[in-house]
Amino acid sequence: MANKQLIIAEKPSVAKDLSKVLGANQKNKSYYEGPTVIVTWALGHLLGLKMPEDINKEWQSWQMETLPMVPKNLGIKPLPKTGHQLKAIKQLANRKDVTEAVIATDAGREGELVARWILEYVNFNKPVKRLWISSQTDKAIKDGFKKLRPAKEYDNLYYSALARAKADWLVGLNVTRALTVKYQDSLSAGRVQTPTLSLVRQQEKKIEGFRPQIYFSVELQVQKEKAKLVQSNPYAFKERNDVEAFVKKLSEGKGKVTDIQEKTKTEQAPLPYDLTEIQREANQRYQFSAKKTLSLVQSLYEFHKIVTYPRTDSKYLTTDMRATMKERLQAVSDFAPEVKTYIKDGGQVKLTKVFQNEKVTDHHALIPTEQRPRYEKLSGDEQKIYNMIVTRFLGLFAEPHRTKQTKVTVSFGKEQFIFRQSKVEVAGWKQEKEDVVPSVDWTLGMVIPPNFTINKELTAPPKPLTEGTLLGLMEKHSLGTPATRAEIIEKLIKSELMERNTNGLNVSPKGKQLLELVNPSLVTPELTEKWEKTLEAIAKGKQSSTVFLKEIEQDTKKLVNEIRQSESKYQDFSITQKKCPECGSNLREKNTKDGKIYICSNQDCSYRRRKDPKVSNHRCSQCHRKMEIIDGKNGAYFKCKYCSITEKMQDKKERSKKLSKHEERKLVKKYSQKEEPEESALAQALKAAMKQD
Repeated sequence: MANKQLIIAEKPSVAKDLSKVLGANQKNKSYYEGPTVIVTWALGHLLGLKMPEDINKEWQSWQMETLPMVPKNLGIKPLPKTGHQLKAIKQLANRKDVTEAVIATDAGREGELVARWILEYVNFNKPVKRLWISSQTDKAIKDGFKKLRPAKEYDNLYYSALARAKADWLVGLNVTRALTVKYQDSLSAGRVQTPTLSLVRQQEKKIEGFRPQIYFSVELQVQKEKAKLVQSNPYAFKERNDVEAFVKKLSEGKGKVTDIQEKTKTEQAPLPYDLTEIQREANQRYQFSAKKTLSLVQSLYEFHKIVTYPRTDSKYLTTDMRATMKERLQAVSDFAPEVKTYIKDGGQVKLTKVFQNEKVTDHHALIPTEQRPRYEKLSGDEQKIYNMIVTRFLGLFAEPHRTKQTKVTVSFGKEQFIFRQSKVEVAGWKQEKEDVVPSVDWTLGMVIPPNFTINKELTAPPKPLTEGTLLGLMEKHSLGTPATRAEIIEKLIKSELMERNTNGLNVSPKGKQLLELVNPSLVTPELTEKWEKTLEAIAKGKQSSTVFLKEIEQDTKKLVNEIRQSESKYQDFSITQKKCPECGSNLREKNTKDGKIYICSNQDCSYRRRKDPKVSNHRCSQCHRKMEIIDGKNGAYFKCKYCSITEKMQDKKERSKKLSKHEERKLVKKYSQKEEPEESALAQALKAAMKQD
C-alpha cells in the first residue's frame, strides 16, 4: 500500500486545480485521489467557536445576571449544513495509507484557522506540512509543492487567528447581549465594527456643524492666464465693500514680474496595489463596494488564475521575484503597445524600490501572474479590475514622469500673484501627455497692467465618507485587516446601523443611538488599534496570545459593567404608530433581504407583514409590467399599480393543472417530429388540449 499525503484545500474549485497538477485523477464525492495524494476540501469554515448556549445552559437565555460570559475553554463545533464534508475528511484522515497532511488553504490568517480547526477536530496526529503560494497557476502549485514547509513554522499565524476569533467572541457577544438586554432592542456592537461606525458618525458631525460662509477672492489676468492673490487666510474678505476698496487701491499702480523660477519635477510611478488601495480606487472610479471589488479580484485569482493572492497588505515584491518579471510581461504582451518594448529591454524594472523583502509580510503586492488572460472569458467588471492591476504593474517598467515647471511671481507693491506653468518633458508611466496651454512669454521686470476680477465664493462643506475613504481611515487606525474590512462594512449595513446611499455612507438613527449607549472606549479607535497591533505581534511571534486574551477578558468585564451601570435612555426609532391587528401593540419596521416588513414590538406576539406589496413575475395584460401580490380578506390576488387592473391568483391545484410555457414548448417539440410513428392516445389528447388553449 503506497503512502499518501492528505491535502486540504479551502474550496472545491481550488482542490480541483491542485488535483490536476498532482495527478489525482480519480474523482470521488468529497475528494480526488491519485497514486501518492488525496486532495479534499473545506467549504470555507467547517467549524466555529461554540456559542454560549453550547458551553453553559445558564447562558441560553439573554439575561444581565449571567454577563459577562467568560468561559475557561472556548471549544469548537461543526457548523450546520457542512457536517457531511467534515465527516468525509475525518474518514480520509483515519485511513492507514495517509501518512501526513498538507495544509493548502488560503495562505493567510483565516486560511490557517480553517485547516487547523479541521485537523484538531479529526484528532490528526501525523506530520503536517504547509503549502504557501501567492498565485494559483500550475507553475506556482508545482513550485509550492517542491518547497513544502513544516506547519510548525506557521504556528504563530494560527495563534494570532485564534486570538482574534476569541477576542471577537468575548467582546462582541458580551457587549451585544448587555446592550440588547438593557435597552430591549437588537443592538449589535463589536471590537472593530463599533469604532468603524464611529468614524462615519464623526464625519457626519462635521457636516452637521458646517455653516456656509460667503467670501471674496481677487484674481489677476495676464493675457489668457489667471492667478489668485496670495493670502495667509483665503477667507479674509467677507464684505464686498472691503474687497472693492482693496482692488481700487491695488489698481492705482502697475505690477511687475519680480521672480521667475524653473525646476524639473520627477514623479515616479506608484507602487502596485495592496487590497485596501484597489478597493478604495475601484470605489472612487466605478462606485464598487469593498465587498464587490474583493470578490472580483478573488475570481481573477482563483478562477481565471491571472492575478496573485488578493488579501495582501503589502505594495512591495521580494527580490527573488525579479527573475519572474519578463514572464509576467509576456503574459500581458497584447495589453498595451509599450509592453513589447519592456520585453525587449529584458523586463527591467525601473522602479527598483518595489523590491524590499522586509516590507513583504504574508504576501507580496497584487500583480499579474505568468498566465496569459483569456479576455473573452472576463466579465466587464472583472476586466475593469484586471486593467487597473496590469496598468499599475506596467508602471514598474516605465520611465518616471518628468515635467519642467515654471513659477512666476507678479508683485503689486507688497501683494503677490503666482502663475504656474508645466510642460511635459518625458510622459513616462503617465501615458497621456498634458496639454500645454499657450503661455505668456514671461521676462523678469516685465510690467503687468492691473486687470483684476473679484469673485464671490462660498465655503464648501466636508463630504460624507464613501467606502473608499472609510477603508483609508480603517487602514490608518488599524481597524481590521485587508481581508476583513469589506465584511465589517457589510455587517454594519446588514445590522441597520449604517446605510449606503448615492452620496456615500451615513449612520442610521439606530446607529447614532448605539454610539451614545456603547462604551466610550469602544467608540474611539484607540483600544481596537492597540488590540490589532498586539494581534500582529502575535503573528510575528513577538507576543503571547495567552497574555492578550487575559487582557481581553478584563476589558470585557469592564465593558459589561459600564453598560450595566449606565443611565442612558434609548428610543427605538424603528417603532411606528401602526398598531398590530392581533394584540394592539405598535409595529416595528425592519429591513430584510425581501424588502421592508412590519413585525409586532410585543415579543410574545408573532404577527408580521410586508410593508410594501411583493412584486411578482406575473405581467399585467394591459401595460405588461410586473404585478404586485396583494393579501386581501378573501386571499391573495394580483394588482397592477400602474393601471389598477386586478387578476385572480390561482391556487396551487389550478397552477399545477396548467402547463408552463417551457412544458408546452417541450411537448410541442416532442410530438411534432416528422418521424413520429403512430400517435399515442396521450399525444392526441395533449395536442387537442393545447389547441383549445
